[in-house]
Amino acid sequence: MADLERVRKNLEERGFRTSYFATAQEAADYLNAQIDGVSVGIGGSMTIQAMGLSDRLSQHNEVIWHWEGGELRRAMLADVYLTSVNGLAETGEIVNIDGNCNRVAASMFGPKRVYYVVGINKIAPDFEKALWRARNVAAPKNAQRLGKKTPCAVKADRCYDCKSPERICRGLSVLWRKPTGFEQAEVVLIGEELGM
Repeated sequence: MADLERVRKNLEERGFRTSYFATAQEAADYLNAQIDGVSVGIGGSMTIQAMGLSDRLSQHNEVIWHWEGGELRRAMLADVYLTSVNGLAETGEIVNIDGNCNRVAASMFGPKRVYYVVGINKIAPDFEKALWRARNVAAPKNAQRLGKKTPCAVKADRCYDCKSPERICRGLSVLWRKPTGFEQAEVVLIGEELGM
């Protein structure tokens, strides 16, 4: 079981705001109230999709999400960016792996505000285990979901550091501290398992 107090303390010491909600519904209500009248970019995220945030936010914001026909570059420069993570260490490091690298890029620079929305299943005790989770749990599941023919998707057990042209692990980001370019960077922790 993740030590949420330790996670929050370490993230806040690194400059991130944090919030915690027991359910995805409570987190969605919070984000819907916080984000109003702005442009919102969304990274490829099963977590955000499961929460139904795009539909809710579209009622009072301009939402740009490539899964719904939006442009990747426009999403990166939105006022607010929503993404999840592939691994979050209790020690405070945020780990993401990406194929297009639009999500990792926007999670580090571009928008004024970024929200990292994280289900409890993505929290690991330390950086090494968060990185391991990103490579050996999240990446193979995403490759399977996308119908890729990579070794990790076919065998569904771990990263093979393959050279496949269908490889989705093309960029890795680790945030050690809140990027200086953001007015606000908040990690929204959710006490449910969400995403991959």
